[in-house]
Amino acid sequence: MILTLLVLLIAGVAVLDRFSNSYAENVLADKVAAEVANQKAESSRPVVTIAGVPFLTQVLAGKYEEIRIELPDFKAQTGTGETIRMDLLDIRARDVKAPLSALRGQGDVVAGSVTGTGTLDYGLLADATGQKGLTLAEKDGKLVGSGVVTISQLQDVQLSASADLKVVDGKVQVRFSDVKTPDLPVNPFVQGQVDAFIQSMAFELDVPKLPMNLVVQELRPLPEGLRVTFGASDVSLAAAGV
Repeated sequence: MILTLLVLLIAGVAVLDRFSNSYAENVLADKVAAEVANQKAESSRPVVTIAGVPFLTQVLAGKYEEIRIELPDFKAQTGTGETIRMDLLDIRARDVKAPLSALRGQGDVVAGSVTGTGTLDYGLLADATGQKGLTLAEKDGKLVGSGVVTISQLQDVQLSASADLKVVDGKVQVRFSDVKTPDLPVNPFVQGQVDAFIQSMAFELDVPKLPMNLVVQELRPLPEGLRVTFGASDVSLAAAGV
């Protein structure tokens, strides 16, 4: 009889723990959705996962292992009018400290580190250059641009160039070098037109304001798109509605 009651008690505590965890995740998802809208961005309903078992012991300790926030179909406007689109903006807040008072709306919730990852479509980046016919793709771990330049309105020349990626003042800066022009005759006039075309391929893309003050830390070309890694440290999650 005592063993049966003990098993039922343990089961009840486990159910309560999972219910509390699910409730907290749903509340946070609602508040993150509101914050995304406040930033004039868009996404499907956020999916929030509070890691760590049991959940209630984390609540009592005021420390959480990790909070994962997924923003599917994320869209945001840049300052220059482009729309940044990501199939998924995946945000991870780690070493989160939240006193019990924070659950009653008092006190601050702080994450020691926050990282986010998302992938930009190469078509979006190519459109940002304003150059018709330009294509971008990953090759051997590098971003490569390909296009056609018309020489003296008579001859179309196919060329490709490797992209140099940098983040400058909150903007993704793309410049091209290491130009390849197969079978192109070598002469100063033709080379001048090629150089002018390569310069016109260069562009900058503003990074819109992101949740939790995330800033760009790394750009990595992948076959499916340009993977962008964001980061921030000692972040108050109040801005996300926690």
